[in-house]
Amino acid sequence: MNKVILMGRLVRDPEITYAKSNQNNAIARYTLAVDRRFAKKDDANQQTADFIPCVVFGKGAEFAQKYLKKGTKIAVEGRIYQSSWVDPETKKNRSSINVVIDSQEFAESKGGGGSKEAGSDSVMDGFANIPDSIDDEDLPFN
Repeated sequence: MNKVILMGRLVRDPEITYAKSNQNNAIARYTLAVDRRFAKKDDANQQTADFIPCVVFGKGAEFAQKYLKKGTKIAVEGRIYQSSWVDPETKKNRSSINVVIDSQEFAESKGGGGSKEAGSDSVMDGFANIPDSIDDEDLPFN
């Protein structure tokens, strides 16, 4: 089975190209910075990141172009794809490994997951807080 699930932040805006054979087929490439935690000898958790090259086709690429920007936190699902070729200039064998994305979705709210501190009108994770002064009977659901 070849299945990959990752969550990370885009290192830069997606790069969009179109297939030579079909100008309607968009291809988006981006790199995800994925956290990696490990323990050192002193037993303190250290954190670093792996930079994973990703590619997405068609409507997924159009979505990436329209909505994804540098720093956006997303969760993706896909498969590992290795390609190899001979470089025409150097005549050396080359290879690359990418994650071909089947699905992608936002992993935090539009505001970056933080909450806006503005009294009873504050918003956290896209949901408005309900003031304590409202009775349960005033709500449209029970």
